[in-house]
Amino acid sequence: MTAGITDAAHVIDPAAVMGLLPVRPRLLALGEPTHGEDVLLTLRNDLFRQLVEQERYRTIAIESDCMMGLVVDDYVTSGTGTLDEVMERGFSHEWGAFAANRDLVRWMRAYNDGRPASQQLRFAGFDGPLEITGAASPRQALTELHAYLTAWADADLLPCTAETLDRLLGADDRWTDPAAMTDPSRSVGQTPDAQRLRLLADDLVALLDAQTPHLIAASSREDWHRARLYGRTATGLLRYHFWMADTSPSRMARLLGVRDSMMAANLLALAERGPTLVNAHNGHLQRNKSTMRMGGLPVEWWSAGAIVSAHLGQGYAFLATALGTIRHQGVDTPPPDTVEGLLYALPEERCIVDARRLATALADMTPAARVSPWFGYSPLDPAHVAGTDGIVFVKDATMGP
Repeated sequence: MTAGITDAAHVIDPAAVMGLLPVRPRLLALGEPTHGEDVLLTLRNDLFRQLVEQERYRTIAIESDCMMGLVVDDYVTSGTGTLDEVMERGFSHEWGAFAANRDLVRWMRAYNDGRPASQQLRFAGFDGPLEITGAASPRQALTELHAYLTAWADADLLPCTAETLDRLLGADDRWTDPAAMTDPSRSVGQTPDAQRLRLLADDLVALLDAQTPHLIAASSREDWHRARLYGRTATGLLRYHFWMADTSPSRMARLLGVRDSMMAANLLALAERGPTLVNAHNGHLQRNKSTMRMGGLPVEWWSAGAIVSAHLGQGYAFLATALGTIRHQGVDTPPPDTVEGLLYALPEERCIVDARRLATALADMTPAARVSPWFGYSPLDPAHVAGTDGIVFVKDATMGP
């Protein structure tokens, strides 16, 4: 173990995090190499709590459905609903079942209790309403946007009626058919009705933008921000469904790119509102171009982190997380010539590593790329080390329910 690697490791706390960064970023992102790991989620909770209390971050955003996240935000800011209801209805990907996510929501509600709205901590999902099996109907986002504009904009400027939207949308199960993910012919995304909806959604968003001064004054800035979320989601979902119906070889790259583009748009909107903490998979937050193989073919697209970093520069910071072992998943002690293996030799059970100093120390080593025997864990790519602002390393972990 070289002194350079040893000297690059620090205890995980806000002072160490901020010491790695030239300025306090508006978006501070903490990645994870696998989902649902109790140790990582608890570490996230502890670090985010300290950053809220010491560095005045005011939003926590996670890789979950942005529309469902409104349920969580209403609960943590005003106590709407019960904790059980919020955990069931406020998270996608079944992440409401994670105990650490429940602890996070409970703590956020307690933190906000008795505080004025201007000092409250907000919650946001920043993923689209998407799952591996398919995408949601654009109905909720479109109808909510239309209802907002009906209530506050000049009715003569609306491009359509609610009845027209309902007719064009049809039954929601047309949009959510899981078979469409693997069979483009089952998708409705390029039907005449869907094409018409894309034009109407674009017109509704354009009206929302054009009427901004009036809408903020007539409703509220908060309602206007929420309407913008509806607009981003509606146009993003319709774009996603369009590419689900595509039959070209670029179909999957388009879908992956649309998803990360939707994530990036949501993160940039959160950054406009104030300093935000972000938690998602490393792959969504990295600055490097994302790559994978599907059906034996390479697929490439730009991640949300890469897009956001291009917009914000030093206003975006990314801490990747790497694990040593997840033993019951067969992820055993990393080979010593990998980045994880070198960090595993450190005496600390967990630490945050200065990525730039680590990259310098690794320059003469040419570490090997670790290969995970379990698809659910994504090892740290040695080529990506220099593109991070820090690496959170946890030596050993056990997957939780």
